Amino acid sequence: MNQNEFVLLVTPFKDKIFRLAKRLLVNTEEAEDATQEVLVKLWNKSENLSGYNSVEALAMTMTKNYCLDQLKSKRTGNLKIVSANYQDKEPGLEKKIEDLDSLNWVEKIMNQLPVQQRLIIQMRDIEQYEFEEIAKMLDMKEPAIRVALSRARKTVRDYITEKHKYGIS
Repeated sequence: MNQNEFVLLVTPFKDKIFRLAKRLLVNTEEAEDATQEVLVKLWNKSENLSGYNSVEALAMTMTKNYCLDQLKSKRTGNLKIVSANYQDKEPGLEKKIEDLDSLNWVEKIMNQLPVQQRLIIQMRDIEQYEFEEIAKMLDMKEPAIRVALSRARKTVRDYITEKHKYGIS
């Protein structure tokens, strides 16, 4: 596989690699490094990539594994999810403040979720992967993915509902 073919192969999902790395590592520079590492590893495997059903799934799995290895070696247990994907069409100041507060609470709640649930929410709700793809990437069965996603969503929903019900704590 030549360089142009490789670029055409990875271009559609290289941003997804970065976003997943950014979700796990938080730091932009570390996420860029992780993305570069994964792309280099893919390039080194470029002659064997035709043997894979989904190069994108392979890349996402490699990204997840690389980031988790980085986190284990540097700062175990200090995962943080930062949502930067939210935008609204010219809401009023009050609505902006309310939305920012809710977003901050969702971020705090997600930080408390187990890593597996955090990954599944990222892949399903943000990256829009199908359950089958997530199951392959995380080496899990689809029903287990659905259960973990349901539990994660319920946890987030319950905390937010409680927070809005009882006010600021």
